[in-house]
Amino acid sequence: MKRFIGVLLAVCCLWSCTEEIDTSARYVFKDETICSYLQKYPEHYSEYSEMCKKVRVSKRSESTVMQLLSARGHYTVFAPSNDAIHAYLESLVEEDVIASPSWDAFTDSLVLDSIRKVIVYNSIIDSHDEAAYDISSFPQESNSLFAHTNMKDIKLSVLYPGNPDSIYINYNCPVNVRNRDIRLLNGYLHQMEKVIAPSEQSMAGMLNEYVLGLRTGFGVMARLCEACGLMDTLSKLRDEVYESLYENGLIEEQTPANGLADMTGGYSYAPEHRKYGFTIFAEPDSWWEEQLGKPASAITLDDVQDWVSAQGYYPDAVANSEYDTPSNLLYQWTTYHVLPFKMSPDRLVFHFNEFGYDYRDRSMTLGMAVTEMYTTLGKRRLVKIYESAESNGVYLNRFPKLDTRRSGNGHEIGCDPDKVGCRVYKDDPTLQNHQAVNGYLYSIDAPLVYSDAVRENMGRSRMRTDCMSWFPEAMNNDICRVPLSDAPHQWVHFPDDTQYRYIENLSINEGSTFVYYNAYGKNYGSLRADEVKCVGRWSLIFKLPPVPRLGVYEVRYRVLTNSDRGVAQLYFGDDPEHLPVTGIPLDLTQGGANSITGWSEDIPGDDEYNAEVDKQMRNNGFMKGEQSIRIFKQGGSPARDNVNRNIIRRILTRQTLDPDKTYYLKIKSVLDRTTAEFYMDGIEYCPKEVYDNPNEPEDIW
Repeated sequence: MKRFIGVLLAVCCLWSCTEEIDTSARYVFKDETICSYLQKYPEHYSEYSEMCKKVRVSKRSESTVMQLLSARGHYTVFAPSNDAIHAYLESLVEEDVIASPSWDAFTDSLVLDSIRKVIVYNSIIDSHDEAAYDISSFPQESNSLFAHTNMKDIKLSVLYPGNPDSIYINYNCPVNVRNRDIRLLNGYLHQMEKVIAPSEQSMAGMLNEYVLGLRTGFGVMARLCEACGLMDTLSKLRDEVYESLYENGLIEEQTPANGLADMTGGYSYAPEHRKYGFTIFAEPDSWWEEQLGKPASAITLDDVQDWVSAQGYYPDAVANSEYDTPSNLLYQWTTYHVLPFKMSPDRLVFHFNEFGYDYRDRSMTLGMAVTEMYTTLGKRRLVKIYESAESNGVYLNRFPKLDTRRSGNGHEIGCDPDKVGCRVYKDDPTLQNHQAVNGYLYSIDAPLVYSDAVRENMGRSRMRTDCMSWFPEAMNNDICRVPLSDAPHQWVHFPDDTQYRYIENLSINEGSTFVYYNAYGKNYGSLRADEVKCVGRWSLIFKLPPVPRLGVYEVRYRVLTNSDRGVAQLYFGDDPEHLPVTGIPLDLTQGGANSITGWSEDIPGDDEYNAEVDKQMRNNGFMKGEQSIRIFKQGGSPARDNVNRNIIRRILTRQTLDPDKTYYLKIKSVLDRTTAEFYMDGIEYCPKEVYDNPNEPEDIW
């Protein structure tokens, strides 16, 4: 969303002195702005100060960055020292950008201006109404991102290499040990020993360097992506049509709440951008060399195709040289490794309110296992991303045994060797070398394949998905689950179809206000602290994730009911133009404890009674909330036991679903009241052998 710089103060003072910084008193300078502090110590920051005076805040403003840093605000400045800037100029000499390490060596004023912006814009985070970042508020986990973007609209990461005094920004830019955490009137300053200059190369550009041999480590995957025709897709950075519509005021930037009573300030905010993003999980070249017994540079496309075919993977695919066709074996192998989501290491799995974990306690270890399902590029197939305390990391397609007894804790109690899955090296210290502006490439330790065994394991388990995992746009544009509580980050609305189809997997009818609610910090019982709402006379069509195999499934819809909600008629099928009605209208205002649902509170220790209540609710088409989700607003009680009895799962349909078909869910308001809310949190696919298993009833988790 557009940001407007507040009223600037007068031009900052221009004094300087040569005294050494007193590190004993560096933490608080109540009478200094960042501007005045920088100019007070020219022996450290004269180069950076001069650039801040020359670089404008934006194309639409004549104000300089130095003027900005003299104003009130909450700025985090990673100020490069004079030595760091000189080293950066030396690197530009090595890259043949300039002939000598001097500002006078620039012969093109546009290049000079661009370099200054790279240094300045990447060094400053404006937190707006939120607090600036001191060391204690940096992301806690290595390779995690700051919640706010910098002035270049890039999120910086933090790395803790082991030494308690060592902190790096964007993997390889050290924060000075002595001159950090300097508290100033309008924010914090941290001196940097290296200029922060993230790569702005696309995934396609990065992969092309692997193809050309300019990088090493993932040459095989790069050649596969090129042969399968993925480079054009992986080069996409942002939707220029949407950018133009937004810039010209044709996208409604700020929308009144219209009945969304909790909305801070009474408004929701449209996304400023519509960026694209990707995540590639790749077997490294070293793995291929071990499998095929030859150097990675000598491994051909046919070598890989022959190996995949020999394993019996994708038996219905065609092993030929038409690698860029969906029926080709290599195409199916390669596209299953690619997600249309840009997923940073801290966003592969979201930990929030799962049983045994509390996001508010930074010292807590992980609780029960957490799983999310995403749909891959190419043929629509599911990949499972998983992490637990026992797994010691993030895995793909892991199928362990869990303690899902009524009295259990949801933790792993074992994992068969053939169900371990692929380890994702999200803590890889070389991750910066295979990261692009529009995505990440992660190394994995085992072949990632949608095999018969994977499909069978998925098809024998309940698959619960948060609805935001259906929308790549939410992840790619830093909308989904941002750990911020200001209104523009908590309430984001998407244009309806008449303005622009922002979300590919969702159709929004004209006149509806469809809002993503990032409920971070609200302590609600949502699946991962977010949900979607809509007001108006809403009619919404969701494209749902695929199922893994042919079979009978229950499709369930998770509801947090309250008096603000509406009444919805639901439709389900594989033809979005002609979707049949499924069930009677769903009253989103009705809580769990009534004759319609049959909800009744569990009796501790009486499993027989509790199971009978579950059975009666299922006969009525409902289920209780999950044992696995805690509601901090209610003292951390499980959603299953919530005292307001307003978290239920509605069984929408039981029918045979085909993995080769795409299914849609239409939800339409049946009320004339335009302030009545639509609500969605997530859905479940549950196969018949789980929900109707006579030997092992479905667990309550």
